[in-house]
Amino acid sequence: MRLCNKRLVFFLLSLVAFSSAVWAQAPATPQAPAKPDQQPSLTVDRDPIVSPDAADNQPVSPSNPNAVKPGTSLEHEKSGFTFRRDVDEVVLNASVLDDNGRIVNDLKQDDFHVFEDGVQQTIAAFQHQDIPVSIGMLLDNSGSMRDKRAAVNTAALDLVKASNPQDEAFIVNFSDEAFIDQDFTSDIGKLRDGLAHIDSKGGTALYDAVVASADQLAKGAKRPKQVLLIITDGEDNASSLTLEQTIRRVQDLQGPVIYSIGMLFGDSGGGREGRRAKRALQLLSSETGGISYFPKSLDNVDQICAEVAHDIRNQYTIGYHSTKPASQGGYRIVKVQASAPGHSKLTVRTRSGYYPKVDSKSNTASSSQRKAPTK
Repeated sequence: MRLCNKRLVFFLLSLVAFSSAVWAQAPATPQAPAKPDQQPSLTVDRDPIVSPDAADNQPVSPSNPNAVKPGTSLEHEKSGFTFRRDVDEVVLNASVLDDNGRIVNDLKQDDFHVFEDGVQQTIAAFQHQDIPVSIGMLLDNSGSMRDKRAAVNTAALDLVKASNPQDEAFIVNFSDEAFIDQDFTSDIGKLRDGLAHIDSKGGTALYDAVVASADQLAKGAKRPKQVLLIITDGEDNASSLTLEQTIRRVQDLQGPVIYSIGMLFGDSGGGREGRRAKRALQLLSSETGGISYFPKSLDNVDQICAEVAHDIRNQYTIGYHSTKPASQGGYRIVKVQASAPGHSKLTVRTRSGYYPKVDSKSNTASSSQRKAPTK
């Protein structure tokens, strides 16, 4: 009997030892692989907010349930602005100028004609109101901006003061990294504090800052109309992205209108680097429907910011459903024309085109598809 008990104990001990060995050799619970080639991110309180994967080409899913995604159209009621989600609608923010460069504000829907890849489209939504805007303000914090930041900060605050009281803005200071020093707010005091985070040093990672800020708008903006304002004094020399990739990313988001102010006077504006910096800002703005400004001195910056605020508040919002199915993919060229009695020649400024939102499961777009123009 004792012998049987000893054999039983020995068997149980052997079984426990064998089981432990098996578990020790078993692979750990598999972890999701790290995402390669992550998008540039903004840093808040030194904790990075990771943007979506470059290969995904999708906006960040909003953590705020009230955040409005690209492709949302606006309706206005007596009680205020309401949002009507329509992911298939292409929404254009358009400024109209007469032959003297003055903003035209008396046009109606029938005065506009929208073309996509040369085919006229039917306008499905139209507004001309001072719609509240979400604005990302990107300020160059590199070493060369040290003596310019005080005047720039004053001009940036004046722009906010001249904007719609319901606008919201966030502040990004960038050098070779981009820091969000004030998240979305309408509080002038908080924006002033965000602008005060001056630590002018390092290089200029402009393209990375633009992409991260566009993603920040897609993730958290409460307003469907979105704008980025860039103030910089030099060429990008520290980004992981190229100019073409940056424009593509913004167009993928069907995202913000970009206004840029290039402080390319004095030592900043000369030579090949100055010309490349000017070209980059012109493309970032023109491809998204904005304007690029190149003041001759710091004294002009405040006036330019006032012009930007005026332009934003006097735009037409036009929506249409493309005659092409989204499944075709590819870049689509958009052109808007306007004509009306009493006006000789009208110029419409809006984004030059877009990439349709395509279901990732059915997206068979190849590298041979037409790219957004960057030359």
